[in-house]
Amino acid sequence: MRILFIGDVVGRPGRRALRRLLPEIQDTHSPELTVVNAENAAGGFGVTAEIVDEFLASGEIDLLTSGNHIWDKPEALTIVDEEPRLLRPQNYPDGTPGHGWGVATASNGVEVGVINVMGTVFMHPTLDCPFRCVDAVLARKPDSVRVTLVDFHAETTSEKMAMGWYLDGRVSAVVGTHTHVPTADERVLPNGTAHITDVGMTGCYNSVIGMQTDKVLRRFVERIPERFEPASGRGSVCGVIIEIDEIDGKSESIKRVRMDED
Repeated sequence: MRILFIGDVVGRPGRRALRRLLPEIQDTHSPELTVVNAENAAGGFGVTAEIVDEFLASGEIDLLTSGNHIWDKPEALTIVDEEPRLLRPQNYPDGTPGHGWGVATASNGVEVGVINVMGTVFMHPTLDCPFRCVDAVLARKPDSVRVTLVDFHAETTSEKMAMGWYLDGRVSAVVGTHTHVPTADERVLPNGTAHITDVGMTGCYNSVIGMQTDKVLRRFVERIPERFEPASGRGSVCGVIIEIDEIDGKSESIKRVRMDED
C-alpha cells in the first residue's frame, strides 16, 4: 500500500497550493491514505475550525497532524477534542485536550496507526521524552495494526535521525517535520522503516521558511521585534510517498514528492 504524507502547510499560499495540486499528486501516486501536517495553516500559526473542515470535507485527506503551534489559535483546545482526525503531539502531559495517536482506515481497508510526537531539543515547550512516549504507544497499539506512521515534529536533524534509528523495524515510517526545508536523505533503514529527516513545507518557497523575507531579515539584521507573516506568491506542495507491505508493516520505498503552482 501507499501512504502520502504532506509537510507543514503554511498560511494561505500553502492551503491554496494543496487544494489545487493534491488531486494531481494523488492521481499520479494513488495513495490509499493521505496525512497532512496542518499546524501552520492559519496565517502561519495554528489551525482554525474552518480550516480543519476545509481540509477534511473533500475526503482527499484522511488525517491531520500538528506540532508546537497547535495551540496558537485558542479554538484549537476545542477542535482537538471534537475532531479525532486532528492530532496534537502525544507527549503533552496527561489531561491535555485531544490525543496524539490514532488508527485510520485506508481506502484498501488496512488499518494504519499514526503517531504525532514532538522533539525536545530547542523546542518550546519542553515535553516528555518523545522516544519513551512512542514506546508507550507501541506497547498498547492493537496487534492487528501492522502499518504505523510517525510524524516526528522536531528542530534538530540529529534528534530526528535518532528517532528513525530508534524505531527501525518497529514502525513503518518516521517522517520529520517542523523545519520547513526538505532534506535529501530519504531511505529505508536496514530493518524496514522508511525515514526522512524533514519532508519540507507546503507553502511559498520564495520566503524564509514560508514567511515574508523582509520581516525575517529585519529581526536577524536589526534585532527589532517583528511579527512574521506568511509570504505571498506561488505555492509548492512537498511531501513523501511511502510504499509499505501491509502484511508485515515493512516499508519497501520512500520517495520525495514536490509539485509547484504554475
